Amino acid sequence: MGLTASLPEIDKLSDTVFVVHEKSEKHIPLHQHTKDQLSYVEGGVAYVTVGYETYVVPARHYLWIPKHLPHTLKVSHSATVFRSLFFYSETNSPHEFYHKLGIYPANELIIQMINYTERWDGQHVDKTDENFEFLISLKKILPTLNQNSLSIILPTTNDSRLLQITKYLENNIDKPICLSEMGIRFNMSERSISRLFRHNMNVSFFQYLKILRMVHAIELILKTNKTLSEIAFSVGYETLGAFSNTFHEFTKIRPSDLRKNTSS
Repeated sequence: MGLTASLPEIDKLSDTVFVVHEKSEKHIPLHQHTKDQLSYVEGGVAYVTVGYETYVVPARHYLWIPKHLPHTLKVSHSATVFRSLFFYSETNSPHEFYHKLGIYPANELIIQMINYTERWDGQHVDKTDENFEFLISLKKILPTLNQNSLSIILPTTNDSRLLQITKYLENNIDKPICLSEMGIRFNMSERSISRLFRHNMNVSFFQYLKILRMVHAIELILKTNKTLSEIAFSVGYETLGAFSNTFHEFTKIRPSDLRKNTSS
């Protein structure tokens, strides 16, 4: 059973942990549930959209979504496995970790524990089950780990003018791009373009471009065998050093570390 088909099942029993290991579905439409969600991404990239913000979830990272938060999910690569556990909220602690959306790197302990839950795929695990405490223990240790949430957030918009501009940026991500050229191309002043981004996306034009380049870089690192230098050029950087520094600024790790961690 896919995650979309499982959505009505998640809240069917209020005091259980529901387990879903999704291996094929690519898009889960807008939804919310009365349980907290822990999802681990394996082998590719996933995206969670909340309102007008899209969060990037690379392979070997896990995502925490608190209850009652409307969101959509997208998995970008056929090899990705999206492993999800839905915890009833009675098991919550006051720790702030449980009350905000976050994306975190998974260590080997978390990976092994989440992978182990595949034996309960499509099942509700309740307090009468001897494995229930295993699942609750998994939830309880999460706040004790490194909780520096990955903050690659790509803003989205419905503004028709911005949609044209962002589409152009996506299609020309490998080229040098300057604000004056964009103004000529879209018959707008540089100031007007800057205001559009600030007003509608709450980021500057160049900050958006940086984020977009990092999102594409993560996909290329995880989905291709291109060298890091080739990836740097593919997303508009002239040197590997400049690309690596920007990547580290956004992800707190080097692109070489992401590739090494996800290939191990």
